[in-house]
Amino acid sequence: MSNRIQPASRRDFLTGLFSAGALILGARLVPAEQITAASDVKDATWNPNIWIGINSDGSVLIVTHRAEMGTGIRTTLPMILADELEADWARVRLQQAIGSDKYGSEDTDGSCSIRDFYDTMREAGATARAMLVNAAAAQWNVPLDECGAHNHEVLHKKSGRKLGYGELAAAAAKQPMPHNSTIQLKKPSEFRYIGKGVPSYDLKDMCTGRAVYGFDAHLPDMVYAAIERAPVLGGTLKSFDDAQAKSVKGVQQTVVIESAKPPYGFQALGGIAVIADNTWAASQGRKKLKVEWESGANAIFQTDTYKRDLIQTAQKPQKVVRKAGDVEQGLKGAAKVLEATYYTPLLAHAPMEPPAALAIWRDGKVEAWTATQSPQDVQKTVAQAVGIKPEDVICHVTLLGGAFGRKSKPDYVAEAAILSKKVGKPVKIAWTREEDIRFDFYHSTSAMYFKAGLDASGKPVSWLQRSVFPPIGSTFDGKSEYGDDGEMSMGWIDVPFDVPNFRAENGPAKAHVRIGWLRSVANVYHAFGVQCFIDELAHAAGKDPVEYWLESLGPARKLDFKGQAEKFANYGKPLNEYPYDTARLRRVAEVAAERSGWANKRTAKRAVGFAAHRSFLSYVAAVVEVDIDSGGKVRIPRVDIAVDCGPVINPDRVKAQFEGASVFGTSVALFGEITASDGRIDQGNFNNYPVARLNEAPLETHVHLIANDDALPTGTGEPGVPPMSPAIYNAVFAATGKRFRELPLRKQKLV
Repeated sequence: MSNRIQPASRRDFLTGLFSAGALILGARLVPAEQITAASDVKDATWNPNIWIGINSDGSVLIVTHRAEMGTGIRTTLPMILADELEADWARVRLQQAIGSDKYGSEDTDGSCSIRDFYDTMREAGATARAMLVNAAAAQWNVPLDECGAHNHEVLHKKSGRKLGYGELAAAAAKQPMPHNSTIQLKKPSEFRYIGKGVPSYDLKDMCTGRAVYGFDAHLPDMVYAAIERAPVLGGTLKSFDDAQAKSVKGVQQTVVIESAKPPYGFQALGGIAVIADNTWAASQGRKKLKVEWESGANAIFQTDTYKRDLIQTAQKPQKVVRKAGDVEQGLKGAAKVLEATYYTPLLAHAPMEPPAALAIWRDGKVEAWTATQSPQDVQKTVAQAVGIKPEDVICHVTLLGGAFGRKSKPDYVAEAAILSKKVGKPVKIAWTREEDIRFDFYHSTSAMYFKAGLDASGKPVSWLQRSVFPPIGSTFDGKSEYGDDGEMSMGWIDVPFDVPNFRAENGPAKAHVRIGWLRSVANVYHAFGVQCFIDELAHAAGKDPVEYWLESLGPARKLDFKGQAEKFANYGKPLNEYPYDTARLRRVAEVAAERSGWANKRTAKRAVGFAAHRSFLSYVAAVVEVDIDSGGKVRIPRVDIAVDCGPVINPDRVKAQFEGASVFGTSVALFGEITASDGRIDQGNFNNYPVARLNEAPLETHVHLIANDDALPTGTGEPGVPPMSPAIYNAVFAATGKRFRELPLRKQKLV
């Protein structure tokens, strides 16, 4: 009997699953060569630029260089180009870009895809359209201004003659490339797709099981690997016995991967790999390994002790990162002084699809197929791991079954490449859920201390805050203990309230795990602390929280923090293009309150909470309604989120992002917590690292988009998360009268 598990399609799996007595083990495997589009932009009849190929049959190929992980960006960027091209979307085919610097940054992170490439996509489409129109005018020998493009054709307005794009492709290829200054971009009134949207390009394949994810790639003669890694970061191999592992049917061999050394960056962590015919044999072989580890310095990491140290650090004077006025003097003259300490734990990304990669080493080069947010980082990481040049690494990008930042860190692809070089065969790595949670790049834990003075009317006149967290930089330099400019600019130095005396500080914290970015990054904890504390001040002043928040925000103004902070990073964008406009923040707050019926939702054990925050250059406010039963279980009947992200390019996808953020933020607030004992992560699956299930997620999420065509496009993938936790906690206080200052809520006694 063969020990190789037979592959089954997803459709076959479901058919078998619901058939009496049926059991199918396996997964749909797709030949790796089919994952790259069979038709290539560069092979088209005409290539006006690196983004477009037009064939003589009229088909249009558009390169999409950002990864699809549920945001819709793989559809939206080409949609922008297709609009300016005047292409018929039904005749457009997409080609996923491999890793290449010619496309600029391919890193699908930081909610920056639209803001960084909106103009590029428009110009690329408009350039090709101009050349098609020029070619038609030349062929008809008519003035250029008598011709125009519409829906995949060029029309001569006077005679009614038409030529399809396919008919013009060869002639357009001979046209001179127009200068950028001569390109005529469409007016907003002429948009066909921008602002209206199109269905996700991959939707049908996703719904029918044909979509290709990282787990699906297959090559002839490939083997599978399961890796036993040191349970403590920095641990090294002391000894191992693989005799029993090799006795498992299907196991071929074991391979040692050298332990990573700090700074860890995106290195493969190292360990003992079991190489087998299939994933089952590999995983069973790994269970039978007998391994002894030298735990190393990080074995001292105990969550309770570490938490205590963070809080103690936050309660002492630290490095000043923003200062205005005289905080001490303001506190002395205050009618009332309030203090509070907030804490948030480590978080794991836990996307539905854990990391997976297939790699083959041949002729001194590596070819990889993987679910990644950053194929260029795959190139760099793999090249360093196996000792070749980045240009000698080809990275094919599949669809991503979720990511939240985890899949921009390609340690798992390095593992596959290292093993392929060692065993001389294609190697497939497919992490388990336990590996995904126990060997993550964790979202940082934090402690925040606040102290504020109120005048006789309850207005804040002095505000002190300290934030302490192990920073992301520690993963890449092995020594950073303070937040960098980016982390400090995520809801900490950019607190927008009009308080005359203000000081923000940042204290040191040493990392004992790999720290990485997770959806909305430092905004998660900073918004939680700041937005809960302002709610505390409102109740201390005896005022409605929304009214108090708006009063504290002050008059409409543009914030730049000059003279107060050394640097306001502003997500890498200049303030003259993307100002911090408090009028926009005020507007989303007002809309969220109005649309939620804020003033009419207070009953026993049922109440609403509010928070508003600017992140990734977008302005977002949330009102969350909570219902707490007699057993203390929290339900969320309704969430209202108001959003100003500038011009809305693909409305359905934007709404979906904020609906998703509502669920993600609920998971963070109610459940999210990673802990460690003796340096080892305690959690390993959804039984002890739960996320919001259907009956725990918000019952309704209403997204209110505030169109702002006068502004530039901003981020939408991440900004919905930061207001959720504080809005939930503020609602819980309104319902119970109990103020909780520590995530997650499931650890608190509500009744």
